Amino acid sequence: MRDRRARISRGAEEEEERAAEEMAEPSVAAAAMKGRRRHRRHDLVPLAVLIGRELKSEKMEKPCIRYGCAAQSKKGEDYFLIKVDCHRLPGNPSSAFSVFAVLDGHNGNAAAIYARENLLNHVLSAIPRGLSREEWLQALPRALVAGFVKTDKEFQSRGQTSGTTVTFVIIDGWTITVASVGDSRCILDAHGGVVSLLTVDHRLEENVEERERVTASGGEVGRLSIMGGAEIGPLRCWPGGLCLSRSIGDMDVGEFIVPVPYVKQVKLSNAGGRLIIASDGIWDALSSEMAAKSCRGLPAELAARQVVKEALRTRGLKDDTTCIVVDIIPPDHSVLPPSPPRKTNKLKSLIFRKRSEDSASKLAKKLSAVGIVEELFEEGSAMLAERLGNDLSAGQATSGLFTCAICQADLAPSEGISVHAGSIFSTSSKPWEGPFLCADCCNKKDAMEGKRPSGVTVL
Repeated sequence: MRDRRARISRGAEEEEERAAEEMAEPSVAAAAMKGRRRHRRHDLVPLAVLIGRELKSEKMEKPCIRYGCAAQSKKGEDYFLIKVDCHRLPGNPSSAFSVFAVLDGHNGNAAAIYARENLLNHVLSAIPRGLSREEWLQALPRALVAGFVKTDKEFQSRGQTSGTTVTFVIIDGWTITVASVGDSRCILDAHGGVVSLLTVDHRLEENVEERERVTASGGEVGRLSIMGGAEIGPLRCWPGGLCLSRSIGDMDVGEFIVPVPYVKQVKLSNAGGRLIIASDGIWDALSSEMAAKSCRGLPAELAARQVVKEALRTRGLKDDTTCIVVDIIPPDHSVLPPSPPRKTNKLKSLIFRKRSEDSASKLAKKLSAVGIVEELFEEGSAMLAERLGNDLSAGQATSGLFTCAICQADLAPSEGISVHAGSIFSTSSKPWEGPFLCADCCNKKDAMEGKRPSGVTVL
């Protein structure tokens, strides 16, 4: 009898708890739900509670983002993109991420403008829906490759000969993903004053591997010849005379100048850090270390102005000069710890300027060793068979159709062409495995690898 009364009492108490939760604030209801779940694990948690928990968790863990931008124009071909209100899940603030990009156009500004307006959408459209945050971050490198190539392919179809470098940065929490073609650059000034490169310059003069790739694909590399046979200036790719081996656009110089980006993904510690993203108007004047040191201790907006000011003081306005500074700050700090810049003498500045950027890999290892940054991904191959991977189910949509890994066009199973088919660079010995390309994108791939001349005609 006593046991029966106890059960009745407990049942009444549970009914009262449920009634109270319906009238309570969401936070109280969530707490009560959490307590009851310890006794009854089979209970389902309302979606509103899950979202509330994610919001609370992200608010505590995500860093604060502060940014500033400064520019001086000479030719009007530099552009930038700043977008801090992107969402992985539409309408869900806890899935927010930020995008920053610098685009340095040449032979006109059309390619830079087109890439600024379309590249982000092309990248996001290449990421499957319904992924968790970790899966989304893992899918980003391949999506960036697809987005860059699609942007290049679409722009070239317009028949314009302009081109652009792109340094494209996505920040999601403490994870930074950078994709780049050309010689714009992104550096990381991590906590502790260690500076490292998150990009690779695709200048033919300095990049031996890219020179070999261009010549193997059918291009010629040499300096500009003048009367008398003398050669002057930096190494260029012919036809066209471009100093870069990778870009978006540039349809008149051959498709062995490819839009396939170098991609690097790192995760910062909760100490945070500073990114400096800039066009070559900055980097032709300042080394990575000089740029970082010139603006330490300043808030992001003033820091960007200071970097531009220092570049102009050193070299003058010989090119468009654009700089974005992004501070990734622990949530319990409103600003980065003050560290006033130190003045350097002229001899020291010359020494910094002459340092080879080959030391970047050593600096990255040092960063990893001291626990400041964790390297998650790095790949710079120009071959799509390597960059798009080897996936049996890649591109297979819920509709039963296959999807082109580049342009996202739906394909019947008989229409898809494996990215590995006929490629000596493939990581797969089975050309029937995905990802798959449509015929048009497969032709683009073949042209980039020098298997056939470009089918695009310049009007």
